Amino acid sequence: MFTRVLIATVVLLTANSQLAAAEASTQTNLTSATLRIASFDVDATPPIGSRMAYDPVTNRWDLGLRARGVVLLGAGEPIVLCAVDWIGIANEGHDAFQSALARAAGTSPRRVAVHTLHQHDAPDCDFSAERILEEAGHDPGQFDGRFQRQVIADLATAIGQSLPRARPLTHLGLGEARVEKVASNRRILGPDGKVRATRWTATPDAKIRSAPEGTIDPIVSLVSFWNGERPVAVLSYYATHPQSYYRTGIPNPDFPGLARFFRQLAVPAALHIHFNGAGGNIGAGKYNDGSPENRLALAERLADGMRRAWENTKREPVGARDVSWDIEPVALPPAKHLVREKLEAQLRNGEAAFLTQGGASRLAWLRRCQEGRQYDVVCLGLGRARILHLPGELFVEYQLAAKAERPDLFVAMAAYGDYAPWYIGTAVAYEQGGYETSPGASNVAPEVEPALLAAIRKLLRARP
Repeated sequence: MFTRVLIATVVLLTANSQLAAAEASTQTNLTSATLRIASFDVDATPPIGSRMAYDPVTNRWDLGLRARGVVLLGAGEPIVLCAVDWIGIANEGHDAFQSALARAAGTSPRRVAVHTLHQHDAPDCDFSAERILEEAGHDPGQFDGRFQRQVIADLATAIGQSLPRARPLTHLGLGEARVEKVASNRRILGPDGKVRATRWTATPDAKIRSAPEGTIDPIVSLVSFWNGERPVAVLSYYATHPQSYYRTGIPNPDFPGLARFFRQLAVPAALHIHFNGAGGNIGAGKYNDGSPENRLALAERLADGMRRAWENTKREPVGARDVSWDIEPVALPPAKHLVREKLEAQLRNGEAAFLTQGGASRLAWLRRCQEGRQYDVVCLGLGRARILHLPGELFVEYQLAAKAERPDLFVAMAAYGDYAPWYIGTAVAYEQGGYETSPGASNVAPEVEPALLAAIRKLLRARP
């Protein structure tokens, strides 16, 4: 009955009879399809006067922040993939996102992947930190979660409304292309193997900018979902810090959001969703001196890579048997410099550094680790593609290792899941020094590398 009504509606509303006939034919052929896909998209821009990660919101820009994703239906319990234009979602905040989106989609929280893109003119979210600060009588500051809870409610509503409109998913598209002059490694080593300079995402020093790109993953990967000949959603994956410049007081999605917007204009039939890969030690610093004009240049270069990946896309039929969702829980070792008693004393005393530099979030992370909390490393299988979902600000070496593990497959990675670990370096990086693996930036110990790599390898080897 549903198919007949849908066909009739298309015929009545489409002026072009040839297009109407094609749509009707497609829907008739899909009556037995088991896979379906729904998409959702909500505004995640904080209001003027609220707090972002670094500054209060003073104004709005032409482009706001988005929270968008897809729900895959028909391969066991629904699978939810969601990307948010925020700096990070951590601890109980991440739990709340997963739980609410799971309820809305009728699935388990462990089949919900929520990631941020890590833009800096954007909100933070950590309900654990908010609770810890409020219970101690402190202003939660950047962790005030009133707006964040509204976004969660809006996402749940959007997902619930999207499910009845889910469309058949008949084909999967996979494409890759090299992105030129965007990413570069932030950590510049000296002759002694130690970090001699950090090439920040905006680097005014021309001498530091002139250093080689270093270790990066220059590839942008595109995964597209199709209903017959029509694209429904396009997921892109690229590893880099997303800043061109920030501390403006104006929420904005920076150059990856602009690139996503350009591609949305180019292929308007599909919802475009971008995920940040393992970009913890990657930024645009070699190609960005912080000039505002560079935002457009970086966006155009990333969008050009996305365009070429789209043009390189190969489509293949996909069914429920081609979809898998494998989970490997991992206990992430907390950094040795994190001492619970010391952090709790700083909280009681209201020390300024604790209150302004994320101390409550670090305390929440440490408590959860000590209580036996494990973090899911997830692999979504889609035909010959494997999409890995991981927490924290991963170094790019994890992404490169994953691709090297299965060169026979299409492998992509979404990092910046649960943001609580902050930077996750490689074991050797903790010996090299530098900002990213310093006590002020990383909440994990060097032993994190073998734990994560073992989980990645196990997941990638689980299926042929």
